[in-house]
Amino acid sequence: MAATLQPPSHHPHLPHRTHDVHPNVILAVLCTAGLAYSVLSSAVIPALPTFQHALHTTVTGAGWLLTAFLLSASVGTSVIGRLGDMYGKEKLLLATLLILAAGTLLAAVSNSLGLLIVARVVQGAGGGIFPLAFSIARDEFPRERVAGSIGLMSSILGVGGGLGMLAGALISEHLGWHWLFWIPLVVTLLAAAATWRWIPESPVKSPGHVNWLAVAIMSLGISLLLIGIAQTTVWGWGSGRSLALIVGGLVGIALWVMVEVRSDHPLVDMTMMRIRGVWTTNLAAFLIGGGMYSSFLVFPEFAQLPRSTGFGFGASVVVSSLYLLPSAVGMGLLGSAAGKIARRYGSRFALIAGAVISALGFLWSALQHGHPYDILISSAALGIGIGLSFSALGNLIVGAVEPHQTGVASGMNTVMRTLGGALGGQLSATFIADNVLHGLPSLSGFTDTYWMATGFLAIAALSGFLIPAARRAAAAPVAEPRLAEAVSGR
Repeated sequence: MAATLQPPSHHPHLPHRTHDVHPNVILAVLCTAGLAYSVLSSAVIPALPTFQHALHTTVTGAGWLLTAFLLSASVGTSVIGRLGDMYGKEKLLLATLLILAAGTLLAAVSNSLGLLIVARVVQGAGGGIFPLAFSIARDEFPRERVAGSIGLMSSILGVGGGLGMLAGALISEHLGWHWLFWIPLVVTLLAAAATWRWIPESPVKSPGHVNWLAVAIMSLGISLLLIGIAQTTVWGWGSGRSLALIVGGLVGIALWVMVEVRSDHPLVDMTMMRIRGVWTTNLAAFLIGGGMYSSFLVFPEFAQLPRSTGFGFGASVVVSSLYLLPSAVGMGLLGSAAGKIARRYGSRFALIAGAVISALGFLWSALQHGHPYDILISSAALGIGIGLSFSALGNLIVGAVEPHQTGVASGMNTVMRTLGGALGGQLSATFIADNVLHGLPSLSGFTDTYWMATGFLAIAALSGFLIPAARRAAAAPVAEPRLAEAVSGR
């Protein structure tokens, strides 16, 4: 039956659509939307010194262009995923793309740090694109295409991050930093127009109410936690201010969980979060995020250091970003093959194998870093490993929940990956900042980072064994119950 099952839109009892759209068209639109967001998330990183000079600010001030985006993405992703489950994924996807476009336009015309930070907050809400895209794929695609589509879209987050670093370096050096936003704005508007034209109305919805008290408490808790972690490079991990913010954030998150458990209309169903396939996949996402995001920051910085340090390569900003290109290519290739891998070996195996390969990539950097090709080898290994594990995370979380929970479950999984990335990134920055020789980072700060990332990813591989092995269905989430729910209106 799976081979001949049609997408839910073909059933006569489902809401009428004016046209049928080929899955390839829908997938292309969703990937374009995801790519626009992921490029924007990282394109500012190589341009931070440019922002610092042009906006007459400090290193800490320029760093808020990353922190503000991260805060907004962490909060907005889960909320938008839930709203999509309630009101329709295509409506929320279009709205999210328009919000992303508005933030990008504001950033493109900004000439002050304050306004640019506000624009980055607005842009961060675009993180909701990914849970919405996963939900649309599950609702609209034939069963045999779901795993591959979700895998490809999952890898877009990593691919776009790597390409964003390269594009950010090229654009800021040759065109000026405003073009970091003008060019993605065009892509975002095209994706919005294509969404309005070709993304069909979703037949699977979960009517309910938004618990705005839970939203407020969750937002406060996550914001305090992330700000506390982000400021550790300025205040130190042992600073009273850092500890107060981190503890306050953890208390806020605990209070949010208590509110959700008692709520008749929870933002995030904590019963769902206790499902073994959900919490184990979220744990793996946190650990993989902690390992992966280190590479975006560390490899280019390592390559840019002068040869006088005894280990740096003296590369320019643009050349140093090229060291991430093998990683981006590997993620894209593995993401496109995610469906075949999941069907043949299972998504749990893909997750474990990806974490192991990524750990080996960082292990190579810890042991071998004397030549440029050492970074290229590590980058390629990371591309293969992260491509496997990212695609597996999307399929595992989708396969572990009911269709009407896809958006919020995918959103929370993305949040966990983001939180892990924030922690890993700040630990990397701390290692490098604490190991300085003659005013420049010393080799030990980088090797400590490589060992830390290796540890994160090795533990992620071990955590993969906690994921239920029986959920081979994660390779192809069951379509029949989805169709039955859509028809019955549940």
